[in-house]
Amino acid sequence: MFADELKTLRRLGVRHVLLQVLNFVSVLASGLMIWKGLGLVTNTESPIVVVLSGSMEPAFYRGDLLFLTNPTDARYQTGDITVYKIPGADIPIVHRVLETHDFPPNNKGAVAASPLVQKQYLLTKGDNNAIDDIELYQGLEWLERKHIVGKVRGFLPYVGYVTIAMNDFPQLKYALLGGLGLLALIQRE
Repeated sequence: MFADELKTLRRLGVRHVLLQVLNFVSVLASGLMIWKGLGLVTNTESPIVVVLSGSMEPAFYRGDLLFLTNPTDARYQTGDITVYKIPGADIPIVHRVLETHDFPPNNKGAVAASPLVQKQYLLTKGDNNAIDDIELYQGLEWLERKHIVGKVRGFLPYVGYVTIAMNDFPQLKYALLGGLGLLALIQRE
């Protein structure tokens, strides 16, 4: 089955194969640097997320790709669509802000120079859900800014289905990675 590919690899020599492996590693490293650079620019740990459920329909459907930012100089408003992560939960949740509550700092005698100094608590709800998210908060009464991954700024419909398919069928993920690695090794450029 792979006899021709093995003959090609032997003919190319060790140096050429190592060069191809180095090229493949540099492509992976470039992708990681782009991801981390996007994270720095957008001030979020995950600048792109995929919608995994139908809780935000009709605004977003399962498989939509969302672009996030987490502005440090702006407060969250009622109606903003946020992505949040509860401590101990693996999967971030995409829901709309239902209520916001601002509280002044607890420093007695201190005057808040900016509204950003105030603590802000959020309550969220999925557009397609009947009730708010308090049960999802796992013992927390409100979301704080530290729980927010980012605010949705844009989306691409259905592009995230590739990610969902790879998570639902791990064999597909390994087959794609193996195929890409094999192509990188046999490529003759």
